[in-house]
Amino acid sequence: MKRTGIINAELAGALALLGHTDEVLVCDSGMPRPGGVPVVDLAFTAGIPSFTDVLGGLLTEIVVEGATAASEVTEANPECAALLAERLPQLTHIPHEELKTRSARARLIVRTGEARPYANVLLRCGVPFG
Repeated sequence: MKRTGIINAELAGALALLGHTDEVLVCDSGMPRPGGVPVVDLAFTAGIPSFTDVLGGLLTEIVVEGATAASEVTEANPECAALLAERLPQLTHIPHEELKTRSARARLIVRTGEARPYANVLLRCGVPFG
């Protein structure tokens, strides 16, 4: 049994398969999910698990070299916008419709129970060496 880190077997296995520049969409419970992209659905009830908790867990497990969120998050969900800005200094913003289109090329989608708008981010994987 794992001592630390993500203990969800499906999610831990999916993360282990990621490579450099692969993208992972971490999304709220309402984000449309494109067909053909594997989804680890962690949603239990509205708000559980939260986007904040899932993002925090993922950031301890994977190297992130870039991130993209919807520009609408700044106005519609300032708490989430602040979290993303704090945790992801390399964050860029694009329109939500473009984020939905780009999510079709993600290697993995992690769905949370988040019930606040625009709590979505595409994480681009980096490498753990220089």
